[in-house]
Amino acid sequence: MEQQRDQWATKLGLILAMAGNAIGLGNFVRFPTQVAQNGGGAFMVPYFVALFFLGIPVMWIEWVAGRYGGKYGHGTLGPTYYLMARESLKPRSALWFGVIAGMLAFSLTVLLNSYYLHLIGWSAAYSWFSITGAYFGQNTGEFFSNYLSNYGQVFLFWGITVILLAIAVGQGVSKGIERWVKVIMPLLYVFAILMVGYIFVLGSPVDPNWSTIDGFKFIWSPNWSYLGDHLWEVMLAATGQIFFTLSLGMGIIQNYASYLGPKDDVALSGIATVSLNEFAEVVLGGSIAIPLATAYAPKIVPPEILAKGKSEALSWIGHEFGLGFSYTSLPNVFVSMGDAGRIFGALWFLLLWFAGFTSAIAMYNYLTALLEEDLNIKRSTGTWLVLLLYLVMGLPVVYISGYMDQVDAWVNFQLTLLALFDIIIAVYLFKPDNFWKELHEGAWMTVPSWYKPIILYIAPILLLVPMIGMFKSLVGSTLEWPARIAIIVMLVIGAVESYYSIKKKYAKELEKNEVIIRV
Repeated sequence: MEQQRDQWATKLGLILAMAGNAIGLGNFVRFPTQVAQNGGGAFMVPYFVALFFLGIPVMWIEWVAGRYGGKYGHGTLGPTYYLMARESLKPRSALWFGVIAGMLAFSLTVLLNSYYLHLIGWSAAYSWFSITGAYFGQNTGEFFSNYLSNYGQVFLFWGITVILLAIAVGQGVSKGIERWVKVIMPLLYVFAILMVGYIFVLGSPVDPNWSTIDGFKFIWSPNWSYLGDHLWEVMLAATGQIFFTLSLGMGIIQNYASYLGPKDDVALSGIATVSLNEFAEVVLGGSIAIPLATAYAPKIVPPEILAKGKSEALSWIGHEFGLGFSYTSLPNVFVSMGDAGRIFGALWFLLLWFAGFTSAIAMYNYLTALLEEDLNIKRSTGTWLVLLLYLVMGLPVVYISGYMDQVDAWVNFQLTLLALFDIIIAVYLFKPDNFWKELHEGAWMTVPSWYKPIILYIAPILLLVPMIGMFKSLVGSTLEWPARIAIIVMLVIGAVESYYSIKKKYAKELEKNEVIIRV
């Protein structure tokens, strides 16, 4: 039977929340890293191909699945995918598809946030360190190492972040999450636009031979020779980035979409989410880090690399780029700006904090909804239980060297695996005609019919590209026992919880192995 739950108060709030879910550290750190490491302009061609043939189709699939589950009171993947799978399977067979999907979503959300929330905390800390000039006049690499060793500071900024998340989620969807994103998302775009505007007029502050324009040329000049020589590697990086940047394969989009009304649009809303994310990533994220690093290359690139020429220096920046680069090399850029660097650095790290916060709030709500809907725990209580879970699972990240990288390798693979289940269950088992009809229920646009074979055939084939690459990475990595135990425990808990939540509501039809409540 259809059930009414808390819903988004406004269409704008929904779109901003969905965009905030997609926009994260990956837009402003991972995207420029992938661009720089994969030939600059050579990366952008397969990137847009993957966006069109993989990103948009899977985004629609997850919006449809979320709204469908929400009609029956479900905001988590286990029960939702059970309902969709039983369109083709007997209830007892459909049960296991729901259990696997719910298991993957639960373990993924907990494991990812065990370290992702610490990264957000680092950004909050460095925003403070920038405005106070704490690392000015110091070796930035040593400063970062000393900060990570100062557990009191690490947990202070982690705690500030997670407590604010708990407050926002505890207030509910319309009165909590929606109100917060209506403030944070506009600020995120304003800060990013201000920074991009400054970078455009920055020119060559260190050396006339180095300019932000060189960084823009590096990104937007097609490098066909590089693409031809490294086609597989660049395709793998591009499809993987699309996958990460849109927050696909996590169950989070489905959770947010579950708070829609049964006839609220999902087709145009999905496109709007993609568009806002891509503007933040390609236009804003691509216009800050790489051009800024290029302009200050003489300050942050080793002299022996600079002596080899501009192409070698850009290659070095690409291979050194990432989170470590953000907290070691980029602070050197802010120091070089003088007093203006304090403001610019604070804006940069606050931008990262905003981006991470809006993604984390969605994942936080998924676990809270699981406790609320499946275990009948009050939302206000559930939010603090989730905080306690995050604290326990985050301890190894702080105290065990290498733990974060090991868990991250598994999380990367699990993302693609869950997205594959999205397609199998929400399209094929739900039946393609049912999916197409559900996509257009209350839609504000008509999806072209030629997109149907893209969803059915091309998207799953493209999904195999990052999936194979991440599986190879996982096989080549070493999982120590702390990481193994954490992964196994979260998978077991996720499986048990999903099994219990489905059995609790659909016990009669599972016992008879016949659908009693017609969907």
